[in-house]
Amino acid sequence: MSETVWRGRLDEKADDDLPIDEALPRRREARDLLYSLLTPFRATVAVLAVIVVVENAARLSVPLLVQRGIDRGIPPIAEGGPARELMMIVAALCVVVCVQAVSRMVFLKRSGQVGQKVLLELRRRVFRHFGRLDVAFHDRYTSGRVVSRSTNDIEAIQEMLQTGFDSLITAVLTLGGTAVLLIVLDWRLGLVCLVAFPILVALAAWFRTESAKTYREVRESAALVIVQFVETMTGIKAVQAYRREGRNQEIFDDVADRYRDINEKTFKLVAIFMPGVKLVGNITTGVVLLYGGYRVLHGEMTIGTLTAFLLYLRMFFEPMQEITQFFNTFQSASSALEKLAGVLAQKPAIADPEHPETLTTVRGQVELDHVGFSYVPNRPVLPDLDLVVPAGQTVALVGTTGAGKTTIAKLIARFYDPTSGVVRLDGIDLRNLPQDELRRHVVMVTQENFMFSGTVADNIRFGRPEATDAEVIAAAEAVGADRFIAALPDGYETDVAKRGGRLSAGQRQLVAFARAFLADPAVLILDEATSSLDIPSERMVQRALKTVLADRTALVIAHRLSTVEIADRVLVLEHGRILEDGPPAELVRGDGHYAALHEAWVRSLV
Repeated sequence: MSETVWRGRLDEKADDDLPIDEALPRRREARDLLYSLLTPFRATVAVLAVIVVVENAARLSVPLLVQRGIDRGIPPIAEGGPARELMMIVAALCVVVCVQAVSRMVFLKRSGQVGQKVLLELRRRVFRHFGRLDVAFHDRYTSGRVVSRSTNDIEAIQEMLQTGFDSLITAVLTLGGTAVLLIVLDWRLGLVCLVAFPILVALAAWFRTESAKTYREVRESAALVIVQFVETMTGIKAVQAYRREGRNQEIFDDVADRYRDINEKTFKLVAIFMPGVKLVGNITTGVVLLYGGYRVLHGEMTIGTLTAFLLYLRMFFEPMQEITQFFNTFQSASSALEKLAGVLAQKPAIADPEHPETLTTVRGQVELDHVGFSYVPNRPVLPDLDLVVPAGQTVALVGTTGAGKTTIAKLIARFYDPTSGVVRLDGIDLRNLPQDELRRHVVMVTQENFMFSGTVADNIRFGRPEATDAEVIAAAEAVGADRFIAALPDGYETDVAKRGGRLSAGQRQLVAFARAFLADPAVLILDEATSSLDIPSERMVQRALKTVLADRTALVIAHRLSTVEIADRVLVLEHGRILEDGPPAELVRGDGHYAALHEAWVRSLV
């Protein structure tokens, strides 16, 4: 990515530059997503709601018991009477505290279990959906954003499930309960306390509005930091080879600075809101103490009532801080939910048909009927291509870069659907075949085949997990990979390390060949699949290919004409059109494009 393009993207919203995020009503979809996740636990949530009510009722009864103890329990003792009533009040207080503690423990345990199950389901959905989305989606949706969705955003939701809802429910119940009890205890003093309520509501409304905008920017900035980090580390070889460390550091510093700035903005909001709540609370407490003290001195209120009032007043203002924390958590989680809902709402461009057809006997004939395709509108790669590859035939595609060779391969493998026309396998439109069935019969091997963490045998068995050890070994022998595998420390059980780091490029390619051959597809596509091999390895693979490709349809894309020579038929492409079509030996004897390519290749070997 050029610096100009990258700088331009910094001025955009990191996750709003995609069509899926621009057109969707995110908030509604985020609510629907959360509702669908919580629906299986409706009964548990209802029980948890009852437990929360019990817990808060027990907590709110404490100041009332304190008031009763001061007003009714202590005076008899002061007059030399029995302490029976005070002891009963203390016992009741102990019971209430125990009820609160037990209900709290039960709530935390059960809510934690529900939260983890919800997160597990969300992680599964996100992973499953990313796996189902088409190659075109992943081409434009960078790996950094995928990481951000599956880690950063889910962690924000996890925080909300663990502490957010609990804080909100407790705060709402406490505010409502204390407001009622303040009026019940003494309506005059209660009205004095409630005068501060509109101020708190206005302050909370301001904070909610501003934090909603700020936390959405936080999520977007966080995604940009992850994107830049992941892309730089993934391409670290290129970064170091072209001495880009300093420049990439500058770019990362820029996005990190923006992330810091927006986080500082969130702290400024909190710095205004929380001290504001405390200021209003302290002023109200002072007014209540003065007015309540005056009424106590004039015999209009008991000391116990004033004490209970002050305790309730503290309870009344404490939840505002919890609500602040909930707003922080909620806004972060809400933004994360919107991002995830946008991704989950994205429909795969390559989808299974509603009424699928079934291949009874797979022969492997491939047909492209008036196929047109373009990656960018009005810039066709294939304007109008007609091609029939009979079952069992090996066809080599040659031509200059951009001629459309790899595009044809991707259409046959159905990584993309044609813009116009039809691609058929044994006479059936690929769009009418279930993807699972199509993938069993069409396999594509490219020059950058991915090696997964695990053993050599695991990677060969990737396309056919149920294969036996003997079948794995036979596949390796078929492509000539058995010799280097036998020389590895643990043979087929050797761990290939991250992305096959313990294997050379040629060895990784041979493992990829063995993987494809073990899958035993009816159609095998080799896209520059021998480009990573040295000359001896290439010759060994060519000998294996003659045997392996004998009974299947194959498309071979290669610049090395030594690989092309094993083909039954060669197509020379230019700008998505077929210039020449025929057996390689026949085309070499002519004076066309293939003959010129072959002559240039022969001269390069001298």
